[in-house]
Amino acid sequence: MTHVVTEQCVRCKFAECVTYCPVACFREADTFLVIDPEECIDCGNCVEACPADAIYPEGELPPELEPALEWNARLAQRLPLAVTEVAPLADAEEWVGRPEKWRTLAEEQAPHVTCP
Repeated sequence: MTHVVTEQCVRCKFAECVTYCPVACFREADTFLVIDPEECIDCGNCVEACPADAIYPEGELPPELEPALEWNARLAQRLPLAVTEVAPLADAEEWVGRPEKWRTLAEEQAPHVTCP
């Protein structure tokens, strides 16, 4: 099983999770992170470290966030490894808790979801 970064990371990218990950499973896009499911060892350190509550164990994903599982797997294959020097975005605090942040992403990055 893996952990999954959900849309609550979008436009925040605090990245404390990166420093707590013992196996370097995070990949970095411009405005968010994803977890490589092939590398995640399911330790859960990232869940506790995330100030945006953006990370869930795969088996505990709320139904509305399930597209994040595919999103993480697909994007992890082409994004670079996140390093411990990742800085949160300048306006990250303003984005915490906002709904439907997937809509703010370019089509090639966004998960394939249907939003109401």
